Amino acid sequence: MSKNYFEPGDLVINPEHPEWGVGQVQSSINNRITANFDHNGKVVINSEEVILEEYIEDNL
Repeated sequence: MSKNYFEPGDLVINPEHPEWGVGQVQSSINNRITANFDHNGKVVINSEEVILEEYIEDNL
């Protein structure tokens, strides 16, 4: 599921780079989202250019 706004602590994935793994949002200011990804480290993303998706853990 994609949404336009993320808060610190939210878990996200970048559908354009699934190999990055799950990212945790560190900050979200205007259209700049900083997230720390499992396999790519800290990345600053322009949310007007890249639509992140919320990561929802499957708790089965």
